[in-house]
Amino acid sequence: MVSIDKEKCIGCGVCVSVCGEVFKMVEGKAVVKAQKNIPCVKEAIDTCPVDAIK
Repeated sequence: MVSIDKEKCIGCGVCVSVCGEVFKMVEGKAVVKAQKNIPCVKEAIDTCPVDAIK
């Protein structure tokens, strides 16, 4: 299950640009909009500059 630590999230939007099917921005923070097991989720996890995605 994909989750985002709201305390760590800096709202950079990298996860949304990498994997828009799963992530979206709400009030300046990333949120999970759909639980999907697709390759871009791992890429988003790896590219998050503050390791906020688990």
